[in-house]
Amino acid sequence: MATDLRTKRGPDGLPASRPTGRFRIPVSVPARSDIAWIWATAVALFALYATVSIRLHQRILSSGFDLGLNEQAVRGWAHLGWPIVELEGPGMNQLGDHFSPVLALIGPFYRLFPTPITLLVVQAALLAVAVVPLASCAQRLLSRRAAVVVAAGYGLSWGIAETVGFDFHEVAFAVPLTACSVVALIDQRYGAAVAWALPMLLVKEDLGVTVAVLGGLVAWAGRRRLGLATAAVGIAASAVEMLVIIPHFVPGHTFAAWRVAHHATSPHLLWPFVRAYTVGLFQPQDKVVTMLMLVAPTALLALRSRLTLLVVPTLLWRFGSSNWPYWGTQFHYNAALMPIVFGALIDTMRRWSPAQAATRTREALALSAGVTLALVPAHPLWSVVEPDTWRHESRVTDARAMLAQVPPGVWVAASNRLVPQLTSRDQVTVFGWAPSRPNPEYLALEDADPLNWPFDSLDDQRRMENVALHLGYVQVFKQGNYVLLHRSTNDTRQFPPPPQPSS
Repeated sequence: MATDLRTKRGPDGLPASRPTGRFRIPVSVPARSDIAWIWATAVALFALYATVSIRLHQRILSSGFDLGLNEQAVRGWAHLGWPIVELEGPGMNQLGDHFSPVLALIGPFYRLFPTPITLLVVQAALLAVAVVPLASCAQRLLSRRAAVVVAAGYGLSWGIAETVGFDFHEVAFAVPLTACSVVALIDQRYGAAVAWALPMLLVKEDLGVTVAVLGGLVAWAGRRRLGLATAAVGIAASAVEMLVIIPHFVPGHTFAAWRVAHHATSPHLLWPFVRAYTVGLFQPQDKVVTMLMLVAPTALLALRSRLTLLVVPTLLWRFGSSNWPYWGTQFHYNAALMPIVFGALIDTMRRWSPAQAATRTREALALSAGVTLALVPAHPLWSVVEPDTWRHESRVTDARAMLAQVPPGVWVAASNRLVPQLTSRDQVTVFGWAPSRPNPEYLALEDADPLNWPFDSLDDQRRMENVALHLGYVQVFKQGNYVLLHRSTNDTRQFPPPPQPSS
């Protein structure tokens, strides 16, 4: 299929090429007019992502876990201190939860704009810019039509949509890094692939294993020394982060996330692990659905590329866990997998012979585009066209009236969805969360949310509200379903341990 690419040519009149180990591939450099639409797409996606996430926050639908928590971490970095996250417990260092020093990069922006919206805007930009290397690669190696399908497939993918629809997460930094690294692998620029992958070691502790798999792919392609060194660095980095750095910052010096992930309370640990990594990889059915959803937007063609091996480390730790949110298609856990599967789609199609391409390309692209469009209404990006997103809600007015009564610089225990409305100006914990600091000055509560984590039910929350009243808290404001309680500074009585959710 013809393309609009302008190709650099050597003295012999043939396309210039670069040495890449065993192979030499043409270097096609798109003209500015050919890539302008890709950057325009990135800008449009940025606007879409930012609109969805900011509007959720404005509607009091963001949450303390995880937008408020990450804002507290960024706030610490912004003021040249440790990333202390009081939401995790008194004086808790975020590096004792996840090794994500990359969040310090947001610090200068947050110092200028101290609001959780800064984090949402940064995330939107990181997710949007990843479309540029993917679409550029598809246009260069395949065609403009393929590039459009890849850009739409990635940009509107359910994994990215779910990330946009649920707060802010450090994994957003891994998305453009993964996209650039995968494209470099496709181009057989193995040094560049490694260079783009190594910063992921500063994003989250489990990504070192993904870097190790990338190193294995580089070694498989013939760059054995570089590939094996990369694999060794990836494994070593994850081991040091999980076994040394993270435990250093938590009481008891253990990797708490491992216990949470696996609920490893039994002294007989062998069987839970054996089961988790055999039949447990396919039970319950949420795991199978996730695997099918990953490759369905690529018309299953991603399965024919070895690049798909890069998703294996993430799926293994998630599916081997007993923590159900890791298994499905919700939340942010699939964001960094989206560039991989669409890179694998490009890799599969570019290896087709001219005869195969002539018969398969149109059908594959049509199927990929059809699946992508069919899935959009089921995920958060669709909210931009839903009337409820833009309708004035009295609950928001009530919430903002109550929040306006909370002074800046005080200790507050708030309902989960109210937390990120306060974290930029107060010290905040989640009401009912056991590790929270005792005796906050204010309780800012929503008394109607049926999904009022960390309580199992609204009745459980109301029982704890009654405990607060018996301990000397006084209602100082109420509007709609929002209540503000204040504690006398002379009262030192403490809450009993709050009821904890069953899951």
